[in-house]
Amino acid sequence: MAAEGARHLLFQSHMATKTTCISSQVSDDEQRQKRENVRSLAMGGHVGFESLPDQLVNRSIQQGFCFNILCVGETGIGKSTLIDTLFNTNFEDHESSHFYPHVKLKAQTYELQESNVRLKLTIVNTVGFGDQINKEESYQPIVDYIDAQFEAYLQEELKIKRSLCTYHDSRVHVCLYFISPTGHSLKTLDLLTMKSLDSKVNVIPVIAKADAISKSELHKFKIKLMSELVSNGVQIYQFPTDDETIAKINASMNGHLPFAVVGSMDEVKVGNKMVKARQYPWGVVQVENENHCDFVKLREMLICTNMEDLREQTHTRHYELYRRCKLEEMGLTDVGPENKPLSLQETYEAKRHEFYGELQRKEEEMKQMFVQRVKEKEAILKEAEREKCSAPQQLRSEKREEAKSEPSRVRISAEHALNPGEDGHQTRSHVESEMFPQQKPSVRIAALTTKKERKPDSTDLRRASSAARAGGTSAESSKIPGSLVHVLKCHF
Repeated sequence: MAAEGARHLLFQSHMATKTTCISSQVSDDEQRQKRENVRSLAMGGHVGFESLPDQLVNRSIQQGFCFNILCVGETGIGKSTLIDTLFNTNFEDHESSHFYPHVKLKAQTYELQESNVRLKLTIVNTVGFGDQINKEESYQPIVDYIDAQFEAYLQEELKIKRSLCTYHDSRVHVCLYFISPTGHSLKTLDLLTMKSLDSKVNVIPVIAKADAISKSELHKFKIKLMSELVSNGVQIYQFPTDDETIAKINASMNGHLPFAVVGSMDEVKVGNKMVKARQYPWGVVQVENENHCDFVKLREMLICTNMEDLREQTHTRHYELYRRCKLEEMGLTDVGPENKPLSLQETYEAKRHEFYGELQRKEEEMKQMFVQRVKEKEAILKEAEREKCSAPQQLRSEKREEAKSEPSRVRISAEHALNPGEDGHQTRSHVESEMFPQQKPSVRIAALTTKKERKPDSTDLRRASSAARAGGTSAESSKIPGSLVHVLKCHF
């Protein structure tokens, strides 16, 4: 019976939301009826489309449902225990290391069935949240994970061949934010995290381990928390009050936020029955006793009454906001330059024309750059060719200058040989090496003999002959160098 009641409430919530959306447009529809020539007609008998709600229920039961919960809270605050208690199932959650340098999100999907309703439940746990010394960006991995699920769904929607009916929706439908029962105020990390998540997911704050503080302290703590959330602009999920069937209970439950909960899978005997409770030396805290904690309120609001509304709010509010921002980043819009509505085809054509113009502009810039580089290369090649052509002429002129300067060098060397220095010890090899440093001795002698020099006079000849007869012992022979004798012999 409880399962059937939950299914009935789920269907009522779904249909009530649809009916509310339709009723909000009734007045507008009535005003447009005359313009559109829409008439209301009375039927003459039974047709059968009144079975559409039953068809919707049967189709939904056949396809099954999915629900994704994100649990955010510090290590050891009781996230896994509360989830086990909510669904009355001992989920096999393997223990994770809490020594990560950053927050790590771990998602696990389970198949649950109650009566003939199948539920694919995904639990996303934040491992290591609040364990780091620097907690400045502990919430960023959570935001990135939520955006990644939105992006995956958007990419599936944008496919040519979509399969959304069989697609596993991994978007987070609700975030249970676990607050430590300090009894004072919210931590800075809690405020920053909830502020960054309120526009991306339905946030429901809960006070974990509510049995750690007294009832009076708990009441003051709730008032303090709500005051801080309002003053800091944090928008938490409010249970809908637009459906008359559940408006009263939802409005009442909104006044109990945040829920103070206690989780436990242990059963303790109280009276004649076994109940889920926590055993303490001073007494027993019953999980499902509303006088002890708000666990029953949380389960009724989260699962029995507003599960479908959470799913719908995720799709129509949070996902639509993400989708709109992403499409605007891609340049797609519904409004033209003059605030006129544009179809998707018109937007595509305008974007295509803009892209084509940008492509042509870049192509023209590349052409101009190519022409400029070709001109620069041609100038470099012409300069190199000009230098290459002028090199032989310069070489010939240098050789001509060398040829002009060669006779004077030979003449100066011969005069130096004919007029030795004061020491009188200059040898033939020394004279030849000075005149022709890069030539062989035979070439040097030939060069000396080719020059036209004055003939030695009789005085020089007599000195040379007397020196030869004396064997180089006379004083005069010291004044005639050996190189001069060689030159005179070559001359005669």
